[in-house]
Amino acid sequence: MFSMNKKVQWIVRLLFIFYMLYIGGVIASGKALYNFLLLNTFLAYIPIEIGMHINEKQPRWLFVILFILWLLFYPNAPYVLTDLFHLAKINPYNTVTGLMVFKLRIWWHYGNLVFSALMSSLFGVWSLSCVSKVIAKRLKKNSPFFEISIVGILILASSIGVYIGRFLRLHTVYLFMDPHSVINDLIQMWNIRMLVFVILIAVFQTLIWLTMNIYRSTFNKFEE
Repeated sequence: MFSMNKKVQWIVRLLFIFYMLYIGGVIASGKALYNFLLLNTFLAYIPIEIGMHINEKQPRWLFVILFILWLLFYPNAPYVLTDLFHLAKINPYNTVTGLMVFKLRIWWHYGNLVFSALMSSLFGVWSLSCVSKVIAKRLKKNSPFFEISIVGILILASSIGVYIGRFLRLHTVYLFMDPHSVINDLIQMWNIRMLVFVILIAVFQTLIWLTMNIYRSTFNKFEE
């Protein structure tokens, strides 16, 4: 159900392409409330596209290069979940009555932001799940516990990456541009509040992963 067959790959690609073209048009028209959506959605899409090219049959050197690139860019996918805080820019309540007002423009801005967050996080975790399966196959480990362990490690690592991107404002490209400063910031970032945030993002990703697997399990039972 969640394998990376060609049909699924192109559905995902086209979904992102159409959305990014749409958001690009909105930004160009000057009607966008969230101008960062195009860049953040594009950055979230990069690891999803890279994940589509990772498989168990490719040469080891190519797999290692693609996996490292995927790992560096993957935190951009769950990172978009933190963009939901920008919903604070929308005030849907009447200042007099305190009731929610119905303005299509408000819901349009809401939809733009939420769609990006949901699409990026869902397909990001889908990519993580597929990459984890490839790793297990390449290492010839058929144990479900081993695959779950890989998923857990990748989710934890990516959650740390989300913290780095959101609060240290370090993007993946900075690692190549100024590695010394990046390493310094990484060493100094550890504290209790940081760990609580990391656990929270890890829980979000785990819930998405569990939901996908429950659905896949249910779907497979209906097929039998």
